[in-house]
Amino acid sequence: MRAFAEELLKTALELGCDAAETCVDESNSFRVKVLEGELDAYQVSQKIGVGLRVVVAGKNGYAYTQAAEDAKSLVLRAMDNAKTVESEDEHPMQTKQNYVEVTPPACPLCDLSNEEKIDIARRMETMAKQMDARVFQTPHCVVSTTTFARHLQNTLGLDASMQTQNGAIMLQAAMKEGDEIHEGFAFRDSEDALDIDGCVAEAVKKAADQFGAASYTSGKTAVVLDRDAACDLLGAFSSMFCADMAQKGMSPLAKKLGEKIAADIVSIVDDPLYEKDPHAFDGEGTPSVKTSVVQQGVFQSFLHNLKTAKKDGVLSTSNAGRASAASPVSVSPCNFYILPGEKTQDELLEELGNGLLICEVSGLHAGLNAVTGDFSLLASGYVVKDGKRDRAVEQVTVAGNFLSLLMDIRAIACDLYFGMSPVGTPSLLVENLTIAGSET
Repeated sequence: MRAFAEELLKTALELGCDAAETCVDESNSFRVKVLEGELDAYQVSQKIGVGLRVVVAGKNGYAYTQAAEDAKSLVLRAMDNAKTVESEDEHPMQTKQNYVEVTPPACPLCDLSNEEKIDIARRMETMAKQMDARVFQTPHCVVSTTTFARHLQNTLGLDASMQTQNGAIMLQAAMKEGDEIHEGFAFRDSEDALDIDGCVAEAVKKAADQFGAASYTSGKTAVVLDRDAACDLLGAFSSMFCADMAQKGMSPLAKKLGEKIAADIVSIVDDPLYEKDPHAFDGEGTPSVKTSVVQQGVFQSFLHNLKTAKKDGVLSTSNAGRASAASPVSVSPCNFYILPGEKTQDELLEELGNGLLICEVSGLHAGLNAVTGDFSLLASGYVVKDGKRDRAVEQVTVAGNFLSLLMDIRAIACDLYFGMSPVGTPSLLVENLTIAGSET
């Protein structure tokens, strides 16, 4: 496919394109799901494809193929797509660059045979049922690994290659006691992907802790957002920090650069070189740089690719996103996180005194508006009484505005967490959120 990509670049210039770029992606993936000791799903796949981007009269056109044949037809298709573009915004291509060396974290799961990975899935299910007799099923018991390689090349001299690998184990434990049924989910990835005992114990404990859960009195209350819930919220609203959304008038931060948008203790960075998942360059081949997005509560920078940076007269922050070779270039966060504090979550609970610990939020796709920052989400967690975790809470709705939430952060824990996304945050003590629960 590399040779075909070079042929595409040559053909594009011959057909009159101002510039051309190819993105070759190759991936090998394995995934197994076990249910009741049997393989419920099994997938081994290999995929390779090349995406072509051409510039014709200042406009970008895309085309994609998985077949290394007929370069001329693919180029003509991309040129036709460029002609349909109505936007007048210039989208430059990156030139030849130098990159720092990065060392991705080890992936011990990736070194195992497929048979060993299947055995891990079966062991997780068995361990969960042995750990607590109330576990009657593991609806989601999965082991997966992926190796991925990307090569970017263009007619301006860009030549960039990268390789990554990742593995994960995931377990959802369903538990029943009387008429109550609860589920708990846990996962481990990267260097921790062989922590089978910890993953199973966490999933079982999360399910067990929910028995006896009840609602909570409606009203405004101080809360601690567990890092899981806080991570989900920041991820759901991360698009408001992307310059393309602001330029389209779809971000509440559109005209707030230099303004205070969060509490003084809040700093947010985007660091593609962060050790959890380092990248030497972004989806356009721009060398990775660390960006201070919010510093001590003040909004410092949007996330930019080359197109949005050109429009705003700034430099790219190396946040060009490209989900796959078949996708157009966008703007996306890469290791985007709230800087951790020094306190533990238990210390945050002590500072809270009385209120709620919110551990999980759901309904993210329907219950929030990224353009305004408003949200209303189903939530569960625990009552906090005298600084200690008390009974479980369910059937409540937590509502507010994300920018108001940032302003109301009173303390930040040290337990920075990324979950299964490039967005991370520690646990947060928030001054007040609106809770809709029982009326008594």
